[in-house]
Amino acid sequence: MLEMAILGLLQEAPMHGYELRKELATKLGTLRAAISYGTLYPTLKRLKLAGWISEAETTETNSDIIPPMTSKRGRVVYKITAEGKERFAALLTQTGPETYDDAGFGVHFTFFSRTDRATRLRILEGRRRRIEERREGLRDVLTRAADRLDAYTLELQRHGLDACEREVRWLEELITNERSGRTPAFRQRAGLTGAPNPAPAVGTPTAGATPPETPRPHQDRP
Repeated sequence: MLEMAILGLLQEAPMHGYELRKELATKLGTLRAAISYGTLYPTLKRLKLAGWISEAETTETNSDIIPPMTSKRGRVVYKITAEGKERFAALLTQTGPETYDDAGFGVHFTFFSRTDRATRLRILEGRRRRIEERREGLRDVLTRAADRLDAYTLELQRHGLDACEREVRWLEELITNERSGRTPAFRQRAGLTGAPNPAPAVGTPTAGATPPETPRPHQDRP
């Protein structure tokens, strides 16, 4: 999925490695895109060997954008090639199980504006099935094992179930819009105008959820 994200970003504009890393965090979310340079640069090297990107040294005319103390490698500008554009177009059409997982769905959703409607719909429906399975698993845990869980674990399971239910509703709304030929509308929440971040962070049990409140310590009555 990092390959697809890099190609998609470079199709927008050539970038340095540090610019790519920043854009990955902006587009995909800081948790999902917490990518080290030790991961990013080997991927860039692989894409270059495949002929999907090319690189060039930064010229003096744009050297003022380079952060201080940047190494020679950080001064390289990466550009997508014609073959890279074809590769990215092919990745956009993929709708396998990997596109329903947290990381895969997040990357594909980021580039939905460049994806055809039929593909978007298949990915959304697959993601809904995946979250519905996760939701049913949590319901089963709460039904059969609630009495064996401590209060904090039980609260985490309830929090995960609530997040799954919210994401299923959100996905159903998106699916309805896709079938009607409509695009998602911007919403105003908590005084901020903009669309909510739909994609889940890798490593979290569910997507789109806010952290549960920390239980208050018990206070003895006077």
